[in-house]
Amino acid sequence: MKSHNSIVLLLLCISMFYASVARIPEASESWGYVEVRPKAHMFWWLYSSPYRVEDPSKPWPIILWLQGGPGDSGVINGNFLEIGPLDFDLRPRNSTWLKKADLLFVDNPVGVGFSYVEEETLLVKTDEEAAADLTTLLIEIFNRNESLQKSPLFMVGESYGGKFAVTLALSTLKAIQAEKLKLKLGGVALGNSWISPEDFVLSWGPVLKDISRLDDNGLQESNRLAEEFKKKISEGKYLDAMDLWDTLQRAILYSSNWVDVHNFLLDDPMDPISSSSATELLQPKALRRYSKYLSSLKSKEYADANEEDFINDVDELLAAGVNVTIYNGQVDLMCCTKGVHAWVEKLKWAYLKSFQSVRRTPLYCGDDEATKGFSKSFKNLHFYWILNAGHHVPIDQPCISLKMAGEITGSPATSASI
Repeated sequence: MKSHNSIVLLLLCISMFYASVARIPEASESWGYVEVRPKAHMFWWLYSSPYRVEDPSKPWPIILWLQGGPGDSGVINGNFLEIGPLDFDLRPRNSTWLKKADLLFVDNPVGVGFSYVEEETLLVKTDEEAAADLTTLLIEIFNRNESLQKSPLFMVGESYGGKFAVTLALSTLKAIQAEKLKLKLGGVALGNSWISPEDFVLSWGPVLKDISRLDDNGLQESNRLAEEFKKKISEGKYLDAMDLWDTLQRAILYSSNWVDVHNFLLDDPMDPISSSSATELLQPKALRRYSKYLSSLKSKEYADANEEDFINDVDELLAAGVNVTIYNGQVDLMCCTKGVHAWVEKLKWAYLKSFQSVRRTPLYCGDDEATKGFSKSFKNLHFYWILNAGHHVPIDQPCISLKMAGEITGSPATSASI
């Protein structure tokens, strides 16, 4: 416990010092641990925005950022690499999402980043167990703070974090209905999210063939392995499916001369987070050894969670009236837009055809007349196509990402000149 507290305190002190030196508008911060289960401790870090706009008709929102991996630190990656007030060089970030909302980062599940367990047997084995822990954390943070209860909470999940966001939202709804949690659920946003592995895997070959990173031979091999993967999924043989998933990725890397799966315009590892230098800069060896969540990729529970699709869960959220936003970077391969379109078309939501018939609206940023993306909405389903962005949209297109964050949350700062 002492070693964890020392590392956390050091990081917080460094962060606050650089924020002061850089003259960032003063924001209040709070952080701490919640013992979500006996001997299982989850770390959280909340920034209260200095850009807050008071509007009686639009409550100031809170964004809960859920990192992917699974096993990546939201406190590190989401905060310093993507949307927090400081970048990984501890310089002020002009595009911080604090300009639109308060930001809550967590290291989820326990065992990731600063979160830890006192016994490895306490690591979670399913996404539902992770959601239960996160729900306990939200109960502890929100139930004791009436000010936070006035703000709608938006769960934003990136990559595998999208699965966490969906399962957490369902768990949160149950806790709210049972009057165990005092919280307003504003919505869920799925950023390049690993919702349907089958649809993504089947899309990889055709996408790479269309952009000349695979030839006919590479496409044939990719499609063959993808179909085998699909078959194993349908048979419930998730461990075998994971082996095929690994084999397919290696085949694609070899045939494409090492395309970057997070940005298919680049070679591996050229994108900011595929390269480990930034993460290693911020995450000392003493901390990394605690990131043990799902460390064995051969565990049955991990395979079940990783390869199962969560389309039905998204349907359940839509049917419950929860705002669901999907946003995707144009040049991501891992969670490619073609794959997202495929799983969205499988939704059983009553208004899907109406959503599909809506015309897209082009997106611009500031005075720049270049098209930055497109969006469309119908009822409580919203979709953003972000151009020239890979797997990590806030890094590749910070300006339009900030604008999007304001629209997703209905922030009163959306029209403000900040």
